[in-house]
Amino acid sequence: MTPQNSNLILNVNQLGCVRGGRLVLENVTFTLKSGNALVITGPNGIGKSSLLRTLAGLVRSHKGTIKLEGGDEELTVGQQVHYFGHAEPIKAAFTCKENLHFWQTFFGHPTRSPYEALQEVELEDLIDLPTAYLSAGQRRRLSLARLLVSHRPIWLLDEPTSALDKASEHRLEILMAEHLASGGMIIAATHAPLGLIDPERLHLQHHHHASTSELED
Repeated sequence: MTPQNSNLILNVNQLGCVRGGRLVLENVTFTLKSGNALVITGPNGIGKSSLLRTLAGLVRSHKGTIKLEGGDEELTVGQQVHYFGHAEPIKAAFTCKENLHFWQTFFGHPTRSPYEALQEVELEDLIDLPTAYLSAGQRRRLSLARLLVSHRPIWLLDEPTSALDKASEHRLEILMAEHLASGGMIIAATHAPLGLIDPERLHLQHHHHASTSELED
């Protein structure tokens, strides 16, 4: 695998986000370093998904800044993240291999081959199957394999264990540990335990300013 930059620092300062004319995030501030994970918790509708989508560059921030120290200065922060959300970015007419090849070409910085990535999520036997025939759990695992075919230092995971069976959850734990060990970062919004060892935590509350003072080891 491609070695990762282990000297990255993600600085999020006073971040705010407006969705549908409503303020869903306000004054979110945290710092995360290479090799570390941040788990975001809070009640449904509090803005956990909006925070991840804003970090990914999919939603424009209303105020505040997102900076990645030590990253590629020619790329935005969003271009240096993998976003693993609720919707599966899969073309149904494409095979598993074709879907992963498309994403690897799109993202660049290849790491594992599509076959190797499918091996990691135990889908290699379905490599030439059109993804329209996959079950919900298999589609989720294929989306997970998308994170493995190209190097991006920051993984943004939104309820990543959704639709995964216990064996796949365990495999996800291993892949996350490998990503962190190689200098990557993980920011996960979840209600479920992810098996991360001693992650930092950020709890979002209604009408509340989230900041580094609330980060717990």
